Amino acid sequence: MSETLVYSVAGMHCGHCERAVKEEVAAVSGVESVAVDLDSKLVTVVGDSLDDGVLRAAIEEAGYKAA
Repeated sequence: MSETLVYSVAGMHCGHCERAVKEEVAAVSGVESVAVDLDSKLVTVVGDSLDDGVLRAAIEEAGYKAA
């Protein structure tokens, strides 16, 4: 059963930011899709058995802080 988690990620402002976050989050086990909205600063993750802590760590690995 897929679930959706949404994170507010301040500091993203360009295509590079979007790619960095997408690449790190997409590599997390269980992630099916990642959508980054630079205007609202939201990262939407859809997947199966998602681990909030691992996803937050992936966003931090990309250089940002998930709220």
